[in-house]
Formats: sequence, C-alpha cells, structure tokens
Amino acid sequence: MIGCDCAVCRSSDPRDKRLRSSVYIETPETAFIVDTGTDFRTQALRENIRRVDAVVFTHSHTDHIMGFDDLRRFSWQRGSMPVYASAKTMADLERVFMFAFKGSNPFPGYLKPEPHLVSGPFFLGETKVTPLPVPHGNAEVNGYLFTRSYRKTDLQSVRPAELHSAETKTGKEGMLSQAADKMSAGRTGPNAVFQHDRKLIAYLSDCSAVPDEIAQKIFGVECLVIDALREKPHPTHLSVAQALEVASRIQPKETYFIHIAHELAQSFEQNLPPHTHIAYDGLKLRF
Repeated sequence: MIGCDCAVCRSSDPRDKRLRSSVYIETPETAFIVDTGTDFRTQALRENIRRVDAVVFTHSHTDHIMGFDDLRRFSWQRGSMPVYASAKTMADLERVFMFAFKGSNPFPGYLKPEPHLVSGPFFLGETKVTPLPVPHGNAEVNGYLFTRSYRKTDLQSVRPAELHSAETKTGKEGMLSQAADKMSAGRTGPNAVFQHDRKLIAYLSDCSAVPDEIAQKIFGVECLVIDALREKPHPTHLSVAQALEVASRIQPKETYFIHIAHELAQSFEQNLPPHTHIAYDGLKLRF
C-alpha cells in the first residue's frame, strides 16, 4: 500500500509484493485473460504474454478494468478483441472506454473491442465458461467456472490435476494448459467411450458471500480460487474464515486465496488447512 510501513508492505518475501488480481488461461486452442487491472501491462511484460484471444470481465471496478487499453497490442495482432461481460459491466466499459467502443475512423493500431454479453455459459475454444453471479457488497459480479470435456473409456483413469508452483516467477495469474483428450459422446459396450466434464477452476475474485446454488454448481471443483481479503471482516469481501467456510461447502481438491490485503502475509499460509494456499504473483497451475 502506498505510504505504508507495515510488516507486509516492507516484507523481503517477493510473494508479498502483490499486483491486482487477474488470471491468464492458456489451452491448446486459445488463450484469454480474466480482467485487465491497472497492472495488466506490467503483468503481461513480466510473464512475456504474446497472445490474448479474448478477455472476460468479472465486473467494472477500477482495479479490474483500468488496463483495458493495453489490449490494443493483442487486438492489432488479431484484428479485434472479443470482450465478454455482463450487460452492466459492458455498459460501464463502453462508457469509460468510449474512445474504443464508439471511436470513428480509428487508427489501425487502436483497440477494437468486439462485445459479447454474458447471460449464460459460453465457449472459448473447447473450454466451457459458466458465469457465477455472486454478491460483492451491494453489487453483483460474475465469478466463472472453467470446464473441459474429455473422452475416456474408463472414467477411473481420469487423472487429477497436477498443481504446482513456478519457483522462479513472481500477477496473480494462473495458467490452464496441457489439456488431455478432446471429447465426443460415446457408444456403449465393453469399450464404451464416455464424456466426462472436469470442473477445473472456479474463479471468485471479488465476493462477500457465495450462495448455496453457486456452491452446488462448483461442488468438487479441482481448484477453487477465491477472495480472502484479510482476517478481519469486510463489507464487500470474504474474510479468511468466511472463505474457509465456503471451501468447506464446495470441497475443492485445492484452494487458493486471492485479492489479499496487506494485512495478510504470505507466511500466514502455514496457519491454513491442508490443500489451502495463499496465491502469489506469477503462480502457475497446470491441469
């Protein structure tokens, strides 16, 4: 935090040096980012991101949209930039970045948004993206569930996600890559082919509660990425205790806390239950 001398702000642990929350997802078919925060340019340069095929927004608060114009590099490469957001968030984007959405005779290198309103599940490549509306104080924002389908003759052979951290990297960005088999619905018999949908990531970056219907929709997800601002309660974000309660209802294989305030040090992770982690900038997850 600007002008703060607390133990976390002055920590020598590089994992305590945090930029705004976002996630970069790469699959065999496509690459996309969730939110373009104020630090998007810094994060993209640090992680050497060369490809963005779409951007998905959770909501329109400043810390999630103010890097929007830096998408112009990727928009120029592909001719336009597909933008996925709820109707309210899209209206805010169109207002704040009117020069991009309403510009007349724009220069070829300018950002050219291609709006797509999110009112239900949609696909980016072969990844199904399901919006998860959750309260964020008095506002409603979208979390997202990312699902991939696989073809297996024996569902028992579906391996769990390989979750690991990159030792040498430091944005709260994740990577979804190395997906396995492509899917087709199957036949029956001794060598039957079954379609299996893997709930890979539930991303809930900003929320003050998770309704039961949303918890049921993402129950058993392989990786829960969830808001856990600090230990002390907050009116618009989950506290650590609240995030742990949500995780107990969802029962993910692994849980990562994000959108963390400077009151919570990386070292606090040692106090968390097994398979529960504090995310850090540059964290990589492979599935």
